[in-house]
Amino acid sequence: MTTQNPDRPASSGGAASTGRGRRSDRSPWNWLLLVPLALVLYPPLYNRVEPELFDIPFFYWYQLAAIGASVLVTVLVYRMTRS
Repeated sequence: MTTQNPDRPASSGGAASTGRGRRSDRSPWNWLLLVPLALVLYPPLYNRVEPELFDIPFFYWYQLAAIGASVLVTVLVYRMTRS
């Protein structure tokens, strides 16, 4: 049986008992994550063949570029919001 210190309130577990502060996901940097989503969410923006890049239709190289942009934005937001 464990005894509690009367001067210290009982903890219910969670962030307070681990000694870590509460994490806030309300950083304005998180809004930047909507940019890559918007790039691929509107098909009329990239639903075409021209211009080609190294004989690859625009649709395909745009999708690959959107993946790269998503990675860069995610890394940027992560670095700016980590504590």
